Amino acid sequence: MTDQTTTTDESAADAGHGGHAEGEQSMRGLYITIFLTLGLLTIFEVYIPSVYSAAWSGTTKMLLLCFLAFSKAGLVATYFMHLKWEKPWLRWIALMPVYMGVALILIMLETLYR
Repeated sequence: MTDQTTTTDESAADAGHGGHAEGEQSMRGLYITIFLTLGLLTIFEVYIPSVYSAAWSGTTKMLLLCFLAFSKAGLVATYFMHLKWEKPWLRWIALMPVYMGVALILIMLETLYR
């Protein structure tokens, strides 16, 4: 009876280990995809100033660069800081600097309309 239990435990351990290796391989692929996406966004950030060189497009250039920077920060926070797999309350805490940044922008915009 002990031989049968040992065999069952070993097969369960092997099955669990195989599932872990497959999950690790899929996470590695995900991280590589995110890394390549970040690289592509960085290339766009480098070439945007040379493409939009007209005087009227300064605001467009700034908005595009800010959008790309926020996109990259979001990818890093979501995947490399593992916020995608955290509890919702921890995500809210991690996003606290974003809330403060929005509040700061609103306060600065208020000075324009005094």
